[in-house]
Amino acid sequence: MKSLALLHAAELVTLAGPQRPRIGNELSGLGIIRDGGLLIRDGKIDIVGASDEIEEAARDAEIIDLGGRLVLPGFVDAHTHLVFAGNRLDDFERRARGESYEQIAKAGGGIWSTVEKTRAASEADLFAQATKHAEWFVKCGTTTVEAKSGYGLTLDDELKIVCVMQRLNQETPLEVVPTFLGAHAVPRDRSAGEYVDLVINEMLPRVAKEKLAEFCDVFCERGYFDVEQSRKILTAAKKLGLKLRGHVDQLTNSGGAKLMAELGAATADHLEKTDEQGIAALKTANVQPVLLPGSVYALGSTSYPRAREMIEAGLAVVLATDFNPGSAPTPSMPMVLSLACTQMKMSPAEAITASTINAAYSLNRGDAIGTLEAGKAANVAVFDCEDYREVAYWFGFRQMHAVYVRGKQISF
Repeated sequence: MKSLALLHAAELVTLAGPQRPRIGNELSGLGIIRDGGLLIRDGKIDIVGASDEIEEAARDAEIIDLGGRLVLPGFVDAHTHLVFAGNRLDDFERRARGESYEQIAKAGGGIWSTVEKTRAASEADLFAQATKHAEWFVKCGTTTVEAKSGYGLTLDDELKIVCVMQRLNQETPLEVVPTFLGAHAVPRDRSAGEYVDLVINEMLPRVAKEKLAEFCDVFCERGYFDVEQSRKILTAAKKLGLKLRGHVDQLTNSGGAKLMAELGAATADHLEKTDEQGIAALKTANVQPVLLPGSVYALGSTSYPRAREMIEAGLAVVLATDFNPGSAPTPSMPMVLSLACTQMKMSPAEAITASTINAAYSLNRGDAIGTLEAGKAANVAVFDCEDYREVAYWFGFRQMHAVYVRGKQISF
């Protein structure tokens, strides 16, 4: 691969800093180089610095003049439901009429309607739709996503979803980090207890043995899996060597954040209803909160997570889209940054850190992606603006100029 020099960024947001998730005031440290540049060799960043310095060292490289645009690390979206069939337009319309998440689920909508469509779809059909989704993410500046199963709810259908994720990694520019979410909902033909046993005794051993996922997740919520059922599933997953994530405290404060702290999870996700005791528990256990303001917005709620309290408590906050067909049909991290600033009162700098290096660490990839530093993958997002604050300030349209994945420009 030919060397590549990207020169003359108005602001090159490197996020250089401590080799760990950022907390407190560190969330605002963006490591900006004005008129900055990058030299990329073999898909990795070789040199970062002022454009004049890079040009001196880049005599054998292809030169790209960025023309005074903004450069960020590619976004790392640490919570998505990337692979599913169909859509939930009926749910969307019912919600617009005032029906709640729970009412829609009881009427046959919600997760179960997507499960039925996903079960009926072939692996080829699922891959075709998921490839389109992957393209959407890259067009929004995202280069790595965590992706959950959970729309199959049988062993074969969950494996079908994970196999699609593997193909996406091989055949699209997007890096996909797989999470097993067999405990997303209880199938209609089983009791909750029976299904928990199936997840623990059949699904998890197969996923772990064949190394099909890095993480295990569970939807710990009233009407889905209670705290004790969630503890059983996650404990079994941990024994099999999977790292833990959890959908917790989204609709009710059921003690999910405390459970994730107790189990030493990598992340606790959603947290819309988490109180100060839950925040304190996450801090004690060093669990990263993954906040999903896009789902709060799409559900028509105003119950956003307490981002400011979490930052003040010293938590390494992460932002993600929660991309899914029901409660967050958006692949746009810039939109999530806008919501974080306007609805959760995070600063633009905090939001960028939460969606890049902190997200990378939540996926156990902080040493490889999430910043623009020598030795890391050359995952680069170039925006048609000059100031990093513009990413969250302008909303409702795409500001992307170019995206590079491991040094290769992705055509839109």
